[in-house]
Amino acid sequence: MINKDKIQAISNDIFEKVVGYRQHIHANPELSFHEFETSAYIKKHLTEWGIPFSDMANTGVVGLITGGIPSDKVIALRADMDALPILEANEKPYASKNAGVMHACGHDVHSSSLLGTAYILNSLKSEFAGTVKLIFQPAEELLPGGASIMIKEGVLENPKPEAIVGQHVMPLIETGKVGFRSGIYMASTDELYVTVHGKGGHGAQPHQNIDPVLIASHIIIALQQIVSRNADPRLPSVLSFGKVQANGATNIIPNEVKIEGTFRTLNEEWRKEAKRLMKKMAEGIAESMGGSCDFRIMDGYPYLINEPKLTENARAFAEDYLGKENVLDLDIWMAAEDFAYYSQVTNACFYRLGTGNKEKGTTYSVHTPNFDIDEEALRTSTGLMAYITLKQLGN
Repeated sequence: MINKDKIQAISNDIFEKVVGYRQHIHANPELSFHEFETSAYIKKHLTEWGIPFSDMANTGVVGLITGGIPSDKVIALRADMDALPILEANEKPYASKNAGVMHACGHDVHSSSLLGTAYILNSLKSEFAGTVKLIFQPAEELLPGGASIMIKEGVLENPKPEAIVGQHVMPLIETGKVGFRSGIYMASTDELYVTVHGKGGHGAQPHQNIDPVLIASHIIIALQQIVSRNADPRLPSVLSFGKVQANGATNIIPNEVKIEGTFRTLNEEWRKEAKRLMKKMAEGIAESMGGSCDFRIMDGYPYLINEPKLTENARAFAEDYLGKENVLDLDIWMAAEDFAYYSQVTNACFYRLGTGNKEKGTTYSVHTPNFDIDEEALRTSTGLMAYITLKQLGN
């Protein structure tokens, strides 16, 4: 009989192996759409365990574990594999060997955890009913996102899962704990690329120039009104500009200024309208000041929604597996994730895995050079996902 004690026992037995998987992947990070070695490493283990798999989205891997008891139920589990263009500052034996590339967002944890979960489920396959689809996905960190490509290539078909579950590291949550939120959870994200054109010249003769620096400044300030005066105040919206490039000098007004930013929100209708308003306002300001503006928007990921029934069930299973005191409520998170694409087309649950430990120094934020995890979290991540999977399949 499958129960949590059996799953926890297997999870403890393979803990050191999963740590090894994580450290290997962490030491050999690869950027989005270039996860060739990571993909081969995953396929090597699936082959050793006799788990059939197929290639998808170039470097993606999709495995299939079919339970020995007949059932039409199918559930998908997803992990992302890519790393970030960050120079790692940690001095650990498993630190990145690829200078300037680092697993600073925990995708090494997600992939190694799913390998551990696959091992557990495969070792129990004669005892459960249903099918588990293992999705090792490339390129979460780079638009258009590996999830969108895998969906287009049919990852949610043949067999078609009734639900998909994913987890993501969270250094703000203590190791041994997890967090859930039902309904809308993470924001959509769009990238803004603005080029303001003017007429450059000597800084001592501004009357002979059309100053794109001044125009860009007005645009940056004015666009904040889109959020403060056009958005419903009950709807979270974020507009931030992180890059302004004006290649002039103390006494040189340049011909153009480039601005880059991000817009995030939690409503698709408002998202579309806000982008229209931003483009119209920026172009209008530039024209009124004698210049012009190219306002390019790169559409990013949609908002992420956790299907209420699936998420409530997963949370209950987590409370059973870890204890109620170790399962937390999450607030809305204005970061974005391409797991959102799955949530737009099927029932989805995306929860947070605690990896923080002050004594071990693992509370640095993701996307920073010092990010690392308390590897004890791998004991939680593998077994919990296996338990949620089997319970959701009705075992």
